[in-house]
Amino acid sequence: MHANYTDLKSIARTGIFGILTLVTVGANAADDKVAFPPNAATTPAVEYAALDRASCEAKLTERGISFQSVDAARGVLAPIRLTGPLHNVAFHSALPAASRSTSPYEIMDCRLVLALDDFAAILEKHDITEVVHLSAYRPPPKNWPDSKVSQHHGGALALDAAIFLRKDGTKLDVSKDFHGAIGAKTCGPKSGPWPATEHAKALRAIACESADAHLFNVELTPDFNKKHKNHFHLEVTPGVKWFMVK
Repeated sequence: MHANYTDLKSIARTGIFGILTLVTVGANAADDKVAFPPNAATTPAVEYAALDRASCEAKLTERGISFQSVDAARGVLAPIRLTGPLHNVAFHSALPAASRSTSPYEIMDCRLVLALDDFAAILEKHDITEVVHLSAYRPPPKNWPDSKVSQHHGGALALDAAIFLRKDGTKLDVSKDFHGAIGAKTCGPKSGPWPATEHAKALRAIACESADAHLFNVELTPDFNKKHKNHFHLEVTPGVKWFMVK
């Protein structure tokens, strides 16, 4: 197992920062970072976000995805645990393998997993076989009502992908290899890493191909702010038809 890239408990304590940031962004429709594509209703992120638990799990089964339903997870509409790879790509935290099957940090909402399955199809083309994440589910406070569904990490609808491992053993580390700059354009004309190393170009391609496919409503990179210097924040956001890539 690779080095532990972050303190998961610290992430959980500071998770409210990300929630407040994204709520602010989502509420500000005039923000030039938010796009409203004309086909939003038929994009994967919007379609997946609208599913209920039964419909979502049925789609996982149709796709042959190996998963285990979780009876309940505070704030999560459709909690599951992945028990196998997606398109030959394993997604997991930096916890020791023996701890993952019972850790709350391995729980994901089914709707996020559908998006990650599409994402894994892109990763497979880049010879990625493993993704190490810093955070997926961050349990809400203990006083969170059992019947109230949360969003972002509190609803297990976001993944912070930090390390991408290739089948040849090479590692794409977002913190070291992305080569972006806060405020820089992430995708499209006049964007790109500097210096444009092979690893940096590969990470940029992964980020931008998934953005073009509208797999996630929110995709934040080290170009966004210091809080995201070491990962891609990939999020499905229910109830919206906008997309943010930064």
